Amino acid sequence: QVHLVESGGGLVQPGGSLRLSCAASGIAYSIDDMGWFRQAPGKRRELVATITSGGATNYLDSVKGRFTISRNNAKGTLYLQMNSLQPEDTAVYYCNAQVVSMTRSDLEVWGQGTLVTVSS
Repeated sequence: QVHLVESGGGLVQPGGSLRLSCAASGIAYSIDDMGWFRQAPGKRRELVATITSGGATNYLDSVKGRFTISRNNAKGTLYLQMNSLQPEDTAVYYCNAQVVSMTRSDLEVWGQGTLVTVSS
């Protein structure tokens, strides 16, 4: 089955940048939409950005112009470039993928998360 592992989180100062990566491994019929979610302290998990297999993207309004989602289908990797980070971006960021299994079931797969802390 497909497994997702995030990396790239850490501590940055306001205005700084981070690039998150999500590595997919395993077997599936296809990996369709992928995205990044985040869960901040005291808040519910929210969708940050999505990207289709064809490269179409959507973003949470508060990150538009600052974050860029991308994917390398050949490598099975998903990225989130985060610029102009602010304290309100502090959260655990999760990679998500819509996966069609080898038996053609439509599955939602999650990574275990990577912590982004924006603080001075």
